[in-house]
Amino acid sequence: MISNFDRTLSDEDVLRRRASLLQRMHIDGWLLLLLLILGTGSLFILYSASGKNVELLIKQASSFGIGMVAVVVIAQFDPRFMARWVPLAYVIGVALLTVVEVMGHTAMGATRWINIPGVIRFQPSELMKIIMPMTIAWYLSRHNLPPRFKHIVVSLAMIIVPVVLIAKQPDLGTSLLILASGGFVVFMAGLQWRWILGAAAAVVPIAVGMWFFLMHDYQKRRVLTFLNPESDPLGAGWNIIQSKAAIGSGGVLGKGWLLGTQSHLDFLPESHTDFIIAVLAEEFGLVGVCLLLLLYMLLLARGLVITAQAQTLFGKLLAGALTMTFFVYVFVNIGMVSGLLPVVGVPLPFISYGGTHLVTLLSGFGILMAIHTHRKWIAQV
Repeated sequence: MISNFDRTLSDEDVLRRRASLLQRMHIDGWLLLLLLILGTGSLFILYSASGKNVELLIKQASSFGIGMVAVVVIAQFDPRFMARWVPLAYVIGVALLTVVEVMGHTAMGATRWINIPGVIRFQPSELMKIIMPMTIAWYLSRHNLPPRFKHIVVSLAMIIVPVVLIAKQPDLGTSLLILASGGFVVFMAGLQWRWILGAAAAVVPIAVGMWFFLMHDYQKRRVLTFLNPESDPLGAGWNIIQSKAAIGSGGVLGKGWLLGTQSHLDFLPESHTDFIIAVLAEEFGLVGVCLLLLLYMLLLARGLVITAQAQTLFGKLLAGALTMTFFVYVFVNIGMVSGLLPVVGVPLPFISYGGTHLVTLLSGFGILMAIHTHRKWIAQV
């Protein structure tokens, strides 16, 4: 029953008064709970994978804290407000990638960062993981769906520009993830089957072109190693062989926290970044990996629910793309660590060490919360 006082208020005011604290803060409780569980649990895994490096652990915890602040702040913005600023964000993102190409900071043989001495060093390609799906969702939501051929061409052009700039850094893994994030939006907008089949048929010639004109020698070695890791067991195949050894040695229950041998005896390279799930499998076994996959599945399920309940076309396309891109992160990392996919340098979400990646990932979930919690007070655009 609505009280007499409630009748004097607008529908929006009534909903806000009766909403819970989390709803008034535009926070989705289920997403928040899952993120906190993953963030807290990841610190235990990282502590072991990093060789009990407390300094690295503090940095990761700080990044997670910054990311959670970003979640809360971003969740306050109405998706319609975000849509208005998307074109400018895309232009700025491409401009920053161009700056990286011209005068970027080089580390570990790659030029991926903009370094402002004494202030900040950041990776613009991480920003494009969020900006790209927002841009394509903004563009396609302004037109009738399913999209016409010219709208698809424009969308693909907007995707290709940053993908090429990132691939030249070189960062093939991130470029493919950004390609997927934009491609998911186009796919969900509704493509005719002949275009989908045409895209599938174009995969082979595109892959051949990438092999001869875009991929670097070390990237080609990764593909060849994927096909036959034992061909160079002490060189390019070392990572995959040691990773599979760590995963297999964990058994069902694992060896126990801090008792893994592959990582602590330095057999497993990059144990705190790309190959961290091998550490998890060795120390916590099949049970630990299944629990992590369950948390990921719950996050994906919640993202799909938010996508289905989104009340604007922009929100629906963006939420779906962010959710499916998260799935690609998980699938690619676990696939490459287990030897099912080539190594492309994709970190495991929430578990691998990396500040910029973690903050960007959490920002994406902040956008999901904004789409979900604002839905009761916005009209269809």
